[in-house]
Amino acid sequence: MSNTAILLLMTFLFLTFGYMGVPVAFSLMAGVLIGTMLTDVTFATIFQKMFDGIDSEALLAIPFFLLVGELMGSANVVVRIVNLSLSLVGHIRGGLSQTVAVFSMFFSEMSGSTTADVAVMTRALGEPMKKEGYSPPFIAALIAAASTIAALVPPSITAVVYGATGNVSIAGLFMAGIVPGLMIGFGLMIYCYLFGPEGMRRPRATFGQFTDAVKAAALPLMIPVILLGGILTGWFTPTEAGVVAVSWIIFVVIPMLNPAHIRKLPHDFCQAALIYSLPLITIAAASAFGWMLAYLRGALVIADWITGICGNDPHLIMLMLVLLFTIVGDFIEPVPTIIIFMPLVNALTQAGDINAVHMGVVLIATLAFGLITPPYGLVLLMASKFVGVKFSSALRASLPIYLVFLFTIGFTIYFPKVVLWLPKQVIPESVGCFKNPSGTGYVCP
Repeated sequence: MSNTAILLLMTFLFLTFGYMGVPVAFSLMAGVLIGTMLTDVTFATIFQKMFDGIDSEALLAIPFFLLVGELMGSANVVVRIVNLSLSLVGHIRGGLSQTVAVFSMFFSEMSGSTTADVAVMTRALGEPMKKEGYSPPFIAALIAAASTIAALVPPSITAVVYGATGNVSIAGLFMAGIVPGLMIGFGLMIYCYLFGPEGMRRPRATFGQFTDAVKAAALPLMIPVILLGGILTGWFTPTEAGVVAVSWIIFVVIPMLNPAHIRKLPHDFCQAALIYSLPLITIAAASAFGWMLAYLRGALVIADWITGICGNDPHLIMLMLVLLFTIVGDFIEPVPTIIIFMPLVNALTQAGDINAVHMGVVLIATLAFGLITPPYGLVLLMASKFVGVKFSSALRASLPIYLVFLFTIGFTIYFPKVVLWLPKQVIPESVGCFKNPSGTGYVCP
């Protein structure tokens, strides 16, 4: 059997088992194991590749970021961030919908997980929005769209996986993801102001009320300061930043804001470990699938096909990858998608002479978009379930919001200087800059 036929069979089996309800990791492994039987590759090699996929120090950051989100949600300190967001934008037209976007920009910099954002925002703001007359489909669509910011801004778990798999600077991805993440946040605010429900108009918060909200949220808001400050100054790695953030919550935030929650910490640790097991087993299976894709030369064939159409034009190459990842992201979650297609991405990054961090941010933004598009749309499915509305209704309500994402992705592709400006200023080496041999400063390609 030819390599192409084996790859098609592996893909067919994965999609078939997936639509039958088999978990993604086992669907991937079903395709890999059947494909292995048709090649000279041994099962021992496949199992070794699975372990190689998760044998990465950078991936240790994921459980700590998940634990940060779990502790923040379980300890009921998120209400302070909600109140701060409300004091900032509650008086604007569509006050609660504006609060969703602002809250997500705050909370995303603590959890790094889109699913954690959906769960927390639905509990904190879903019911109040219903009471103010917002339609459930709009609530689900807005919360799902806002939660995708967590895939872009630090400490994005998606960026950690991309950096660890593609040997790309995780700190650079963190910094470069801030601009598109904020663009989505402010884009949602503009959309809600111009086209969303009016909601209940609130009086503008007084300066005293605002300062009280800032003081109440000061301890939780130190978490992004710890994460970003430590990483940017080089004091610790992303993994170490996660450890420090968890320590801050356990030893400072919870004892001062909700001491009764201390006895529930073992449950939070177990819950975070269970949540971590899901991406971990998926990473292992996707690593084996991606290795088989490379072994059967599928990545090179697709790369040659794309370069045959686009040549070496970086913009066209990225547009083709955005199209591919939009389609694939409709069916597969971001983590396995990144791992499976990383050989292809690396080949096209070199062919188009594209900055690796720039390519990473473009594809992460595209995969974030895939979380709210049909037919899979994991985040939109979760939001629909939590809000209690049909997925089809939430999907219709989210269609106009797609324009925010398409504009953001287009801007990220065509204005790399804006996207990469922050990492070049803060961590020049993360985007390929090197110290000027003839003087001070850096030289950036």
